Amino acid sequence: MAEEKKIKIKARDKDIKGSYSNLMHIFHTREEFILDFFLTSPPEGILTSRVIMSPGHIKRMLKALGESLGRYEKNFGKINEGEGQKGKIGFNIDKK
Repeated sequence: MAEEKKIKIKARDKDIKGSYSNLMHIFHTREEFILDFFLTSPPEGILTSRVIMSPGHIKRMLKALGESLGRYEKNFGKINEGEGQKGKIGFNIDKK
């Protein structure tokens, strides 16, 4: 039987509280996926976090999210997606 490996994770206080996002934009290259999370309150928004992952890690994350979502709905009931954004949203990122 393989020995369980433990990894010590360090987190800064500002990261522990997390960031809220109500919009996400995904794009990719051959080597990586880039997930940008925004907090929007029209007519503007702010980038709250950017996560860059390998394609293999994205696939594992999607599987884990699907399993977690299934457990959530089993415990709390089906999630109503509601209406999504109608039409396209364009992005102009102001780098300051």
